[in-house]
Amino acid sequence: MKVLVAVKRVIDYNVKVRVKPDNTGVDLSNVKMAMNPFCEIAVEEAVRLKEKGVATEIVAVTIGPKVSQEQLRTALALGADRAIQVETDEDVQSLDAAKMLKAVVDKEEPNLVIMGKQSIDTDNNQTGQMLAQLAGMPQGTFASEVEVEGEKVKVTREIDGGLMTVSLNLPAVVTTDLRLNEPRYASLPNIMKAKKKPLETVSPADLGVDVAPRLKTLKVEEPQPRQPGIKVESVEELVDKLKNEAKVI
Repeated sequence: MKVLVAVKRVIDYNVKVRVKPDNTGVDLSNVKMAMNPFCEIAVEEAVRLKEKGVATEIVAVTIGPKVSQEQLRTALALGADRAIQVETDEDVQSLDAAKMLKAVVDKEEPNLVIMGKQSIDTDNNQTGQMLAQLAGMPQGTFASEVEVEGEKVKVTREIDGGLMTVSLNLPAVVTTDLRLNEPRYASLPNIMKAKKKPLETVSPADLGVDVAPRLKTLKVEEPQPRQPGIKVESVEELVDKLKNEAKVI
């Protein structure tokens, strides 16, 4: 079984995001970048499937500038066998990303596609669903458990009311949620080995995809700071403030 895993380069989740002075976007200068946390979970799940003897090959793919190879090398160090980069400096939107991934799927013909349910930079939660539709594959989103059974994959999904389990015919698309697994750290020997693993570079044009943006960002602003809380001396004072100041009761 071949597993294709999509990963994305994002600002490290520990970094405080700064908005540019002209409000045109987020300041990325001198900012630590990392693999999207949900993508780390996807890579980990693929590696676990290989360790179980279910998967025979793991192919990591990313879309982004040349420096995104750093995240692909991380995926290779974690256990992926080879990598593909769709190199572009454009700000790729969800539909274009899905189209490029669909082209990679057509070429690689994986039995299973695993990807994070969303990236922590745009939080769109769209690409996995769009890819499944374009590729004509069944999809299991928000996965908290994945079990491959022959020609099917059983996915336990996290939904508002609890858990839903679906059975999908392979090939299929699965998007990962936080409780699926806990990603491992790459060991130093594996980091060194990853440098020698094959990494193929293609362009959006090679895949027949136009990445010209269809949506325009008008303005980016920081959220309004929260007002500090206060302490009250009694229940009566609390009720009075909720009624007369907050006006919520």
